[in-house]
Formats: sequence, C-alpha cells, structure tokens
Amino acid sequence: MTYSATVQYLYGLQKHGIKLGLDNIRALAARLQSPHRRYRTLHIGGTNGKGSTAALAASILQAAGCRVGLYTSPHLVDFRERIRVNGEMISEERVMALTAKLRALAEPDLAPTFFEFTTAMAFQQFADAGVDVAVLEVGLGGRFDATNILEPLACAITTIALDHQEFLGNDLRSIAVEKAGIVKPSVPVVLGRMDDEPAATIEAVAGGRRAPVVRFGRDFGSRSDSPDRFSYAGVRWRYDGLSCALAGRHQIDNAACAIALLEQAEAQGLQVGEIALRQGLQSVGWEGRLEVADRDPSVLLDGAHNPAAAAALADYLRDFRRTHPGVRITAVLGMMRDKDRRGFFEPLRDLIDEVVLTQADVPRAATAEELQEVLTAFGLPLHRTSSPADALAKARQLSSPGDLICVTGSLMLVGDVKALLRGCGLSPLRG
Repeated sequence: MTYSATVQYLYGLQKHGIKLGLDNIRALAARLQSPHRRYRTLHIGGTNGKGSTAALAASILQAAGCRVGLYTSPHLVDFRERIRVNGEMISEERVMALTAKLRALAEPDLAPTFFEFTTAMAFQQFADAGVDVAVLEVGLGGRFDATNILEPLACAITTIALDHQEFLGNDLRSIAVEKAGIVKPSVPVVLGRMDDEPAATIEAVAGGRRAPVVRFGRDFGSRSDSPDRFSYAGVRWRYDGLSCALAGRHQIDNAACAIALLEQAEAQGLQVGEIALRQGLQSVGWEGRLEVADRDPSVLLDGAHNPAAAAALADYLRDFRRTHPGVRITAVLGMMRDKDRRGFFEPLRDLIDEVVLTQADVPRAATAEELQEVLTAFGLPLHRTSSPADALAKARQLSSPGDLICVTGSLMLVGDVKALLRGCGLSPLRG
C-alpha cells in the first residue's frame, strides 16, 4: 500500500472503537516475539501532564547519550508524531512496512483497535531502531490500556482529575484505581501533585504489590522563584537553578515528576548525570501546550480539555495579563461532546474578553451551538463559526497586533489550527 492508503487503513481501525483490555495487545506482541522486552522502559500515566512528563524524561535521557524511544498520543497534525526515536518521527516507509507486518499477523482472528495496533507498532519500531530505553505514555486510564503489558524500570502517575468518566468512573477514587493499574510488583512509583484521597488509593494498590512510592510534596518536590527557574529536591538528588523550556508553572511540576522518575530508575541501572539533566530540560520541545505558534497577534495553542488543565492555563493567562497590561485575549474554543464545558470555562471566565466558538474536525466534537448553550451564562461576547479556519480568521479580525488569541478546549482543535498555520491538510487520524 502507499502511505496514504496505509493511513486510511489505520483510520479504519477506529471502527473498533475503544476496547479496554490487554488480550489483543498481548497476542500481537507475542506474534512479534515480544519486542517491548528488548529494551528498558519507563511508563507514565495520569490525567494531565503525562505527555509533557514523558517528553521531559525522553529529552533528558537523550542528552545523557541514550538512544530513546518516545510513544505519545494523540498526535496533533501528523500520525508519525506518536512514535519517535531521538526526537525523529517514524518514517512513512516504516509506517507502511510495520502496518503490513502487523496486519498479516493480526488477521484473521484478531481485530485490534487503532490504539492497540499503533502501540504494537511502537513496540516493534523501538526494537528495530535499537533504542536503549523507551518512554511510553498511557493512552487512557492505565489498568486496561494497551501500553500496560510493559515491565518498566519505574512508572509515574502525574495527576488525578475528573476526565473520561464514561470509562474510568465518576469520582477521583475510581479514577485513581484505574490509573494505579500500571503499578507493577516491586517497581518504583512516582506520584505527582494530587489530592490525598487519590494518592492514598494509589499507595494502597502499590503497597499490595510491594512497589515503593515517592510522592510530590512529601518525598520530592520543586521550588520556583520565577516561571522559568526552579530547584529540585528528591530522595537523593538536589539541584538548584534549573530551567525548563516548557512554558507554565505547571510544567515545573511535570519536570519534577520526570526528574523523580529518572532518580528512581537510576537505582535500576539507568544513569543520568547533572549536565544531561540540565541540558534535557532546556532543550525539550512539546507542541500544543502553551505553544506560541504565530505573532501579531500572538496565537497561543494549548490542548487543555478538562477543568484541572484549564486552571493551569488560567494561571499562565493571569501572568500574561500582568506583564502585558491592556492586552485583549480572545479564546478560540472547541471541545469534545463528553467534556465538562462549564467546569472547563469557569477558571478562564475573568481572563477572556471574547470567545470564538467552533468545532474540531472529528465526529465527537461538540458543535458551536452546543457550546453556546452552556457558555451564554458567562456573559461574554460569543461568536459562532463552522470550522477552525473560520474561527481563526474571526479571532484575528477581533484582535490587534499586540493581542493574544488562545486556542484551547481540545488537542484535536489545537491540531487543526496548527495544521492551518503550517498550511497543510488535516490528518484524519485524531484518536
């Protein structure tokens, strides 16, 4: 198949939906001769921050001289973003070759989902590329996520907040149980900033599996005197004057989780020195998270999509207003139909001047009309548009060169706008 036909085949796997369970991925991995066991791994879950933490850990490891695989989801513009080796996306040729190989192995008795198929593809790509270590982000939940056949050196659970309740449960304890599913017997666990109840739930699971736990604020932590400088204090490591390339105070929490994860992995034989740690923090790139993608007016892309992530975005916008008096902020907002729209917008309401409503190019996106029904109560000027392209044009029309356009509410919408800014077409694979 051509690359275009291969992408269409992968897109077609989304017809199988989301199936939480490990039978398919175990069968696929076995037919590949268990490629995920040929290199060391780090496993990262959580509600928010897991992708950033994974990118940070991978960047530090690469700076330390390791050959590093990185598996994340979703992608923003190009499917190949999901699978990287030393920062380079998997090639189109490799996507074609691995799709053909996996398809032959899966048929006729297996019907893998899109995520199961791409997870198996990542496992095999990392083995074929000869990585020293792979950093893998959980897709959804943890317990039944396709990545959860890993036997990692260490794992991290960054945050616990309400999200994907239809799969994970309607309270923090239930969600914590699902996230804690990645905890393996005797494998160290890093817990990020979270409330006591979900932390206690995860620690109880870890205790039953004799997995040691280090928790943010108790066993490790960070102190920041400015948005871009911080110190880290862990079980053994102490570093001052650290700088992270990712914007936002919440990224300092994610950086601390990444450092704590590597600190725990050091005891398992994965060595990272101070120079590499500093270089990795400073050189990391992670698109679509407080990313300034255009100027005059500035276009800020942030994939926040739940209330906890909106609170982190609000913190950034509050600082931005403080340092840019008189600036007007226009939000371009699109969300999925299953998200808490009112709860998401509440932290942002006093920081936004106008809102342009739209929908990402995916079937499960809420329409602009559905968003308007909820957001009218906030009393801000609302503008409905039918597409991300129209929304961006309307936001630019409303803005002066010194103003800020904030595109948020969904990584899918961020990907659509990023593709528009690049001048390329949209990828159909957005799950």
